[in-house]
Amino acid sequence: MSSNRPSDSTADDQLDPEEQKRLAAAAREANRLPELRLILLGWRWPGKSMTGNTILGREEFRLERASEFCGKRETKVDQRKVTVVDTPGWFSSQTTPADYQQEMVRSVTLCPPGPHAFLLVIPVGMFTETDRARIEENVALFGEDVWKHTMLVFSWAEVLKDRSIERHIRREGRDLQWVVDKCKKRYHVINNYIFGEHPQLPQLMEKVEKIVAEEGGYFTLKTDETKTQSQTQSLNLNTNSLKENRELGARPKQNGSCNSLQATDVNPPQSLVEGVSD
Repeated sequence: MSSNRPSDSTADDQLDPEEQKRLAAAAREANRLPELRLILLGWRWPGKSMTGNTILGREEFRLERASEFCGKRETKVDQRKVTVVDTPGWFSSQTTPADYQQEMVRSVTLCPPGPHAFLLVIPVGMFTETDRARIEENVALFGEDVWKHTMLVFSWAEVLKDRSIERHIRREGRDLQWVVDKCKKRYHVINNYIFGEHPQLPQLMEKVEKIVAEEGGYFTLKTDETKTQSQTQSLNLNTNSLKENRELGARPKQNGSCNSLQATDVNPPQSLVEGVSD
């Protein structure tokens, strides 16, 4: 006579919740690094620099004025040393000037031997085809391999309210989905209104460590490829330079943010005469 009772082997093959938690914790510990080096990319308006301040735990990158130069700061997050390099933000509706783009590429040299991840910061809100084009144009400066080490970070998560980030991505359509796909569906949501100890930071660090494990290490800039791309960009930018009015970027936001912190000032290249500290 056949029995309708489930076989014992099926139950044995399923892990209980506590065992699943233990295995997940073991996997995180295996990927854990004593140091993480991060580079921030994004538009000129606060959101990118604000996210840097959120990681640092206090306002270190200045928000009152967009910087033309990289800024570098160090902190500790969950017993890790974390280096954060903020870059000049790119422009919203026009090509970013060549000197800004050269400074962006220089950011890689400020966290030797190379960054573990690029955090591409996009504020939650309307995302257009022009936004996608600006991202493609500026991220390309680092070479195609940069996408393997890039995570999309959605800032101003409080705007979502009860809506999930997945629903937001679907609603914004193919242009935002293109960016998500280029980042291999690696993304994180961060609330810039939370000060001090931030509950979303440990998970962000774990996601970065997972990228390092999956890609086999940190990002290395391919000099020849980048040189060719920079020459092409410079030619295009010189043609348009007289027409630029250097407007500030998209979506102005205002906010302030507040771990152990060490600041490291980064001197601008000798070829540039003056600038502001970011």
